[in-house]
Amino acid sequence: MHIALLEDDQDQSTLLKAWLEDADHNCTVFASGKDMTMSLLHESFDLLILDWLVPDMNGLEVLQWVRDSLDWRIPVLFITQKEKEEDVVQALQGGADDYMSKPVKRAEMLARIYSISRRSQQGTSEDELEFIPYTLQRSSKTVKLNGENIEITRKEFELTLFLFRNAGRVLSRGYILETVWGRSAEVNTRTVDTHVSRLRRKLIIGPENGWKLTSIYQHGYRLEKSEMPT
Repeated sequence: MHIALLEDDQDQSTLLKAWLEDADHNCTVFASGKDMTMSLLHESFDLLILDWLVPDMNGLEVLQWVRDSLDWRIPVLFITQKEKEEDVVQALQGGADDYMSKPVKRAEMLARIYSISRRSQQGTSEDELEFIPYTLQRSSKTVKLNGENIEITRKEFELTLFLFRNAGRVLSRGYILETVWGRSAEVNTRTVDTHVSRLRRKLIIGPENGWKLTSIYQHGYRLEKSEMPT
């Protein structure tokens, strides 16, 4: 997963980043709330880890901004020194998915991250997925439009599945690249543009089929439902 960590204590952020990357996650660290919210306007993440007591905007203010401003419900884990019951309740009622008090233990933190991720992805393990008029079959890596097979490559199928499963969400080019091609891929974001353009043509994504794939300036792409012509 691509995880954003809000933590202004350098020793703590270095430790948590190391734990996350040892567990094969990608971690971007932010030392202030404003830095994180600015990045969230242009970059995509799978999970946010928030400290409460940070400069500019505290963690709770960042959480409120996230829930009010982002176009999808990204999972949020609080890791903070604030441990009173009313603090925990305030964060959870504000939209956090889980809460841990410092000092945290590595295994417990990773287990909670896994649990949050699993809950957020419930219902995504089916083999055949319907996005009318498209049908995606994961086992055979095939896509059908109105019951007719569309010839696509394996990588094009993975990109198609990723876009449809994240429909309505703005996805940065870097996030698409990392998720579909992998962290060590010897490719660049132009590869994303090329594949998206090819998919738009092959899948005939447009109003005639009830979907719209939009390029978001200086950011990435969003696939969303659109009005079908009458």
